[in-house]
Amino acid sequence: MSTVLVRFMMMNNKSQIYRIIVATVLLLALGVGIPLSSWAQQDTVEVSLQEFINKGLENSEKINYEKQKVRLAENKVKQARSQRILPKLELSTQHGIVPGVESDVPGLAKDEYYLDPDLENDWQDWGIFTRAEINAVQPLFSWGALKNAVNAARSAAVAAQKQFKKQKADLRLRLFDLYQSYLLTSEIVRLLDDAEDKIADIEKQIKKKQSEKNSDFDDSDEFKFEIYKSEFEIRAAEVRQNAATTQRIWNYVLQADSGTVYMPDTYFLDPSSQKIKEIAFYRSKAMSSRAEINAAEAGIEAAEYGLQALKQKNYPALFLGLTASYANTPNRPRQSNPFIINNSNYATATFGVGIRQNLNFLSMKNDLEKGRVQKKQAKYLKEAAVEGIVLEINEAYKEASLSRIKVDKTDKALVAGKKWLRQEQLDYDFGTGETKDLIDALKKELELRVRLKREIFQLNTNMAELYRKSGLPITKIMTEEE
Repeated sequence: MSTVLVRFMMMNNKSQIYRIIVATVLLLALGVGIPLSSWAQQDTVEVSLQEFINKGLENSEKINYEKQKVRLAENKVKQARSQRILPKLELSTQHGIVPGVESDVPGLAKDEYYLDPDLENDWQDWGIFTRAEINAVQPLFSWGALKNAVNAARSAAVAAQKQFKKQKADLRLRLFDLYQSYLLTSEIVRLLDDAEDKIADIEKQIKKKQSEKNSDFDDSDEFKFEIYKSEFEIRAAEVRQNAATTQRIWNYVLQADSGTVYMPDTYFLDPSSQKIKEIAFYRSKAMSSRAEINAAEAGIEAAEYGLQALKQKNYPALFLGLTASYANTPNRPRQSNPFIINNSNYATATFGVGIRQNLNFLSMKNDLEKGRVQKKQAKYLKEAAVEGIVLEINEAYKEASLSRIKVDKTDKALVAGKKWLRQEQLDYDFGTGETKDLIDALKKELELRVRLKREIFQLNTNMAELYRKSGLPITKIMTEEE
């Protein structure tokens, strides 16, 4: 996915998404149509909300990046476990060409050459030198330090998984908002197409009234209408551009090819059917479901296990050690004296039990202090997460509740606006109405229709925000009330 899309995915608030449809919002009183004829020649694929979210998650490079953090944390668990079985097992070899040796002592056996103080190199005799050394250490008893190190790594991996879950939840919310913005744009398309028809009808009525004999038509009405129509056309261009931007972002999210256009599988922006419950319900769900709290709890466990491991590492550790070395050079004799070793031709092995103790007490003290600080830090992080979530839910609950009221009241206002427009149209047809009143009624009716759709969009996004803050699946807000 492109960098542009990644940045879009990581936007911190919904106001960024509204930029996509900012011209639409400005059209509360005017409104325009958005012809989609240029898309009709391409293959269109309808996707549901869940399919759109799943595809967006699958194509997100940001999510793929965060997933690698989880894999790294899981790898650290494997590394910690590997320290329990032969944490040190090394093999090294050396190879070269060396000269032989010769002695001038008559009758001196080759395995006693070490007795000759005048032993010399034989530069006429060359041989291949080979040496191999192996070292192995197996812990036997460490006071539980290794076990706690594994537990600490495992808890850290759980924290990474929960953080990854949070990243996915945040992205789901952004994708939900983007899906809703497409539906809002589609709804405004239909509203503004209807507006164009009504404006055309009014224009015909004005011209008809102008052509009538003995007409008391005021030319200022025509000027007002022309100004309104010009403003209408200006904002039409803005909405067309923003509609195209929405479509391009969709294509980015779904990685559509040049011949495919993705669209929602529904053409209507319906309000969430879920009723808003008491705020205590959402708080309770958040405390048990929010990934941030679960991650903080796992972080506390990791810090506790890590602190215990640090304490136990300061005690003497019992281990089993093995060291073996073998060298062979054909042109140099092996010496038989156990206190004399020919470094180019010998075999030796050492096997036994040892004790390891760290005597750098100052460093040990500092490490323990660091572990205690990390544990406190993890606890404070959880407390901060809980406080932040409570504030977030209060804010989201307020916005969702207010949005529900706005939708209901705007719907009632729209009913009155439709009645007003019908009345003005009838009065104008009978010659008793004023052009200004008819235009005002038309503008108000269009404003309320667009505002209602915008408030529905705001309700759905605010409900999704409330569900996200509560740790609930955001797609449930569009299902039937349970």
